Amino acid sequence: MAKIIDTSELDSLSLSPDENHWVYNGLDNCLTLEIFNELSATIDETARRTYEFSLALQAPVLEMNMRGVLINQNRRRDVIRDFERKQGILEAQLSYMLGEVFDLRGFNWASPLQVKNLLYEVMQLPVQKKRNANGIYAPSSDREALEALSFYYIAEPIINHILGLRDLGKSLGFLRTPLDSDGRLRTSFNIAGTVTGRFSSSADDFDVGTNLQNITESLRSVFVADPGYKFANLDLEQGDSRNVGAICWELFHESHGETFAGAYLDACESGDLHTIVTKMVQPQLPWDGVNDKAVAETDFYRGSSYRQASKKLGHGSNYLGQPGHMAKQSKFPVANVKEFQAAYFGAFPCIPAWHKNVFWKLSNLGYIETLFGDRRVFFGRPEEAATRREAVAHAPQSMTGKEINIGILNLWRANRVQLLIQVHDSILFQFPEEQEDEIIPWALEALKAPLGLSLGREFVVPTEAKVGWTWGNQSAANPDGLIKWKGSDPRHRTETRFKPSIL
Repeated sequence: MAKIIDTSELDSLSLSPDENHWVYNGLDNCLTLEIFNELSATIDETARRTYEFSLALQAPVLEMNMRGVLINQNRRRDVIRDFERKQGILEAQLSYMLGEVFDLRGFNWASPLQVKNLLYEVMQLPVQKKRNANGIYAPSSDREALEALSFYYIAEPIINHILGLRDLGKSLGFLRTPLDSDGRLRTSFNIAGTVTGRFSSSADDFDVGTNLQNITESLRSVFVADPGYKFANLDLEQGDSRNVGAICWELFHESHGETFAGAYLDACESGDLHTIVTKMVQPQLPWDGVNDKAVAETDFYRGSSYRQASKKLGHGSNYLGQPGHMAKQSKFPVANVKEFQAAYFGAFPCIPAWHKNVFWKLSNLGYIETLFGDRRVFFGRPEEAATRREAVAHAPQSMTGKEINIGILNLWRANRVQLLIQVHDSILFQFPEEQEDEIIPWALEALKAPLGLSLGREFVVPTEAKVGWTWGNQSAANPDGLIKWKGSDPRHRTETRFKPSIL
């Protein structure tokens, strides 16, 4: 028989433990509904569309959270051993250098305090300061500080060892993350985890799992498709850049003409934007008009190509990057960055004009609205550099998040694939491998989020597909890895049995 409890006159001590739980859960639901009804009456259509889209994403996100990804525990063991070996070598080399040069013994590279003492007391390097959690500028030993100090000749080998050890330490921490009993690694995707609408991820509700959205290429080979299935990784190509181009087109085609408004979007759509940018910043390279992308991909700094460095300069310039900071990030000299920005903004004058438009909106409206109709209100002072940087970056990044999430909804609603991981501008899913010829062309179409721009211009960010049985790219050590899909994949899976871990 049902029991009605009047909570307005309730004495909780009169209830049994079960009844207390029932009342708590009932109030939790009723109060949430009452609050929703009050708030729902106050929001406009823009906010309602954003809410309804986020609500629709709950189903595919819950499915990804629950499914997780299978881990090849043999491969994980081998990678851990390899990283431990590299860590031991770097530790021995660092210990030798510090002992011979500074007579410093027992140094702990994992201690920020000891690293700061080494840099600023022992080596007497210029102190790099950063605002701490208390809002006070204090000596820093974070990556940005170390990279700034690595320009000093005597410090470079020591700092490179510390950075390498930190990277290995983070990687080993991830690899040692406990798995669930079924050998899968799970995460908890948060739909509202960022202000741009992109997902964030963390350990699940049972404090198991980890963030799966910042996994480096060197770690991805441990993720494997289930037996009988194959991975597809669909990636938006130059999403942020193309979105900047679309924004400029909409803002200025009427006031400044199609040539001015469309220069950047035309460059994005005419070929490889980042190779075009590389040619601007490195005119001395052997460009021949035929093999330009291969030239741009040649090595520049610590495994990074000229194209990757130029990509940073282009993105940085789009998002109000200053020459000094961008020089540290790209490893180009400051003078070279200044020359680049002069040429870049000269070729694409719509970009600084867009910056000014954002500043005006901050001061006069207090919000930025994307071409998808999503709005973000900014509460910081509109003239502050930090607020301006956030506002400039918001619309392109938010649009990229919206585009990939529209694709996720399309894929999930069709119920033909199993969604696994969303990484900002890409989605990893698995599918029955015998259906590859049908699934991949269909999925590429499903991931499109077209926008009709002014003057009838059609805009869509193209998508690239890679397929394989492990998440990492194919290599000699990872023959089942991802390769670019060009209509078919003649390979067969080489590893099909995954033994329990001995860790």
